[in-house]
Amino acid sequence: MSRIQLALNVSDLDSAIAFYSKLFGAVPAKVRPGYANFAVADPPLKLVLFQGQGQPGTLNHLGVEVGSTEDVAAAHSRLAAGGLATAAEDEVTCCYAVQDKVWVDGPDSEPWEIYTVLADAEMPAAQLQSSDPGSCGPAACCDAGAEAPA
Repeated sequence: MSRIQLALNVSDLDSAIAFYSKLFGAVPAKVRPGYANFAVADPPLKLVLFQGQGQPGTLNHLGVEVGSTEDVAAAHSRLAAGGLATAAEDEVTCCYAVQDKVWVDGPDSEPWEIYTVLADAEMPAAQLQSSDPGSCGPAACCDAGAEAPA
């Protein structure tokens, strides 16, 4: 199963959780200090909320959650074959989970990740990864020490 991920910066996590719980008729799948995520069944959406990162009410990053490491690898191959710069991360701890992922930047530098969750983790770690080698943004989810292959 695949689903779109939308990660938002919020000013008040509790208020955001209350609003999105009502909007989607769902409770968060995970809540940690300054962080919450919803795994919404209909529409298929992973909604991630970050408090204290970026301007409240703005986009943090976008993504597509996929079912397996093989799906991430296939997306990486497809993106690279299409001439897009990518940054792969294997077994990175991010957003309170261990993930395999590939990053690509949209036409206006909006960061997209295609990822799979391998395991739960208690530490958020990392920052947002750009597909531009050596460029990690201030947001949420990438191993700051990761190499960013083109």
